[in-house]
Amino acid sequence: MPKLIRLDDLFCDMLQDIYYAEKKILKALPKMAKAVGKETKLAMAFNKHCEETEGQIERLEQVFEIIDKKAKGKTCPVIEGLIEEAEDLMDNVDCKQTLAAGLLAGGQAVEHYEIARYGTLVEWAKLLGHTKAVSLLEQTLAEEKKTDESLGKLAVQEINRSALESYKKDKGDEAMFQTRKQAA
Repeated sequence: MPKLIRLDDLFCDMLQDIYYAEKKILKALPKMAKAVGKETKLAMAFNKHCEETEGQIERLEQVFEIIDKKAKGKTCPVIEGLIEEAEDLMDNVDCKQTLAAGLLAGGQAVEHYEIARYGTLVEWAKLLGHTKAVSLLEQTLAEEKKTDESLGKLAVQEINRSALESYKKDKGDEAMFQTRKQAA
């Protein structure tokens, strides 16, 4: 990381971080949707957010133009780690309901990161007098909050319960298998 001297340097650095993150998220979301089954509510939520992410990337490119900087990303270790966790789940979790719960939780972790980043960028843009950038960043922040809220509702109303029921069923099947094994 180059030495950051002023707030505008830090602002640009964080823009590069979230730009990289959004591009990585754009690639990960279709894989996550496919993994949970393309006809599920969660897949539809991932696909909807994928479309929003395309717009968010375009808005970030506009912000770079506003501050007269080239739109480029810088590696975001947080997003790299969260995507790695999602890939690990997709490779190692066989139960669709458990996978959905895990990927939804990971999706919310991504949203929380993005909310924190965009919230900070909005405030810094205000301080730095980037008034045109403020509205673009606020629009994305509102989308991220809405996505987090809808994922939270989906988790509470459906996904987590389904994963629990699957766990209970598997645990019951295992207990029944052990009982039969002992009786034999």
